[in-house]
Amino acid sequence: MIKLILQKSDALGILTSTLCIIHCLATPLIFIAHTHAINETNPIWWSNLDYIFLIISLLAVLRSIKNTSKNYMKLGLGLNWVTLFLLIINEKIRLVSLPEITIYVTAFSLAALHIYNMKYCQCKTNKCCIHNG
Repeated sequence: MIKLILQKSDALGILTSTLCIIHCLATPLIFIAHTHAINETNPIWWSNLDYIFLIISLLAVLRSIKNTSKNYMKLGLGLNWVTLFLLIINEKIRLVSLPEITIYVTAFSLAALHIYNMKYCQCKTNKCCIHNG
């Protein structure tokens, strides 16, 4: 896991964001099936996956921020992760009622930023994009 974070942080970020989206989309379906089957609430382990995704994505974002050649990518990745964090915490404590789509858009945006960063903002030589502006 450490090697993946160090060498492929953007790929890990894309994977984590995608799994987060799948988790968010599947939660209502699993919740409905689970409550109809045994009349209980959402399993605790399933609800806590949000925190695992947040931790893994934070590690990926921090490493990508360290390795990116563009300052706007540092800002974009960081702000996007903080927004996702706040949205998920808000969902847990229900401070403000927000549409569910806000989490999906933020998670998709984080994945897109990792894809862009991986494709256009990595430095391998002295002739990388950091020296071109």
